Amino acid sequence: MDSETPLPDDATLLGVLGAPPRPLQTSSSVEPYAEIVKELLDQQVEMTTILDRLHENYGYTGSYSSLRRYVRRVRPRAPDVVVRVHTLPGEEAQVDFSPVGQLYDPATDRVRPAYAFVVTLSYSRHQYAEVVFDQKAPTWIALHRRAFESWGGVPGRVVPDNLKAAVLQVLVDDVVLGEPYRRMAQHYGFLISPTRPGTPRHKGKVESGIHYLQRSFMAGQEFADIRVANERLSTWVREKAGVRCHGTTHQPPLLLFSQQEQAALLPLPSEPFTLCEIKLVKVYLDCHVTIASSYYSVPFRYAGQTLDAYIGERVVQLFAGQELVATHERSLKPGTWHTRLEHYPPDKAAYLERTPVRCREIASLLGPATSQVVEALLSERPLDRLRSVQGILRLQESVGAQRLEAACTRALHFDAVSYREIKAILNAALDQEPLPGETTAPAQGRFAFARSPQEFFASATEEV
Repeated sequence: MDSETPLPDDATLLGVLGAPPRPLQTSSSVEPYAEIVKELLDQQVEMTTILDRLHENYGYTGSYSSLRRYVRRVRPRAPDVVVRVHTLPGEEAQVDFSPVGQLYDPATDRVRPAYAFVVTLSYSRHQYAEVVFDQKAPTWIALHRRAFESWGGVPGRVVPDNLKAAVLQVLVDDVVLGEPYRRMAQHYGFLISPTRPGTPRHKGKVESGIHYLQRSFMAGQEFADIRVANERLSTWVREKAGVRCHGTTHQPPLLLFSQQEQAALLPLPSEPFTLCEIKLVKVYLDCHVTIASSYYSVPFRYAGQTLDAYIGERVVQLFAGQELVATHERSLKPGTWHTRLEHYPPDKAAYLERTPVRCREIASLLGPATSQVVEALLSERPLDRLRSVQGILRLQESVGAQRLEAACTRALHFDAVSYREIKAILNAALDQEPLPGETTAPAQGRFAFARSPQEFFASATEEV
């Protein structure tokens, strides 16, 4: 068409092209119910429930999509603004695990699910990373220790996720830390600042580091076993991740770490934190638990329960939740018993405490007749009369030392030395009667003591 050809007018175009499409509907089918929807939204009713009520109570026939579009138009959401937190050198490290697929485990000779442990220093973005097969507390503790040793220092604060190795329980804003992790933090001097549940952005620096590891190191890689994976991962952290220009700091993490952050870390303690094992143990009716074929006592009230055993290189500690209930020196020889008599019920402990030697000591304090009775019974052969002796000595708890001494004197006179005979004398109050040839009963108070035998030997304990 040249410049001389007249352009078609609107009528001609309308005849050729037809009428233009009708404009899109601007009003919503929800508009007639605007007040009802507003009232329900103010009550924080879910949109699916609002739709049900419009259908059931007001005859609305529109769709959920129509309602959603209307609500978004009249109640636009405020953008989810985030605050970018900047930290000083050495102030913080963020830590997390990430699954990395299946790897061969030489220790078990099988393929197992593996996880990458990544901890990122928040200032320099320098990392420590290692592949492991579990996320249990001993592994978690050992990984932190190796990370600190690789940096030559400790960050002032560590931000973990709420995994069980770090956080035992989250109660709204109150956090109960796992005991091993709490102890490790005390040993190294760092604070633990767990993220709120469901907020991975609160540890975005390590999340970003994990994504980079997955895309750069793990993507398309296959490893013969976990040892090869960790050798290559260590090289990758130093020669790839550490020397790249970081997208946020615009500096290589390893350079920023060595020049500014490493000197700001807390110094390593003289001794590393050690924790050999944590395991659940059952308390048997003999008030003992079994660990590595040795036996450790706990208070009798925990009989039948399950406790947490924290097994160190030199010490075994037993916990009921957060409560420490017993501490013992760790035995490296199987079959060793570690028993504290105060862990038994009082009556059982008293029975075990009264060994022959102890019984002779108590009897000597009660009087010569009681001591003679005890010696006669303990010297008898072949029957072991220790239980009879223990029973006789217990009588003084109810009748007193004076009456027991008088009863033993009478039993010796009539050659009736036994628990049954002495108890019968006391029951019949014959200890208060004069012996044949005597004109008066034993003088009251003749064998009175200022202190009871229990007071003399309250601190004595013997292991059975």
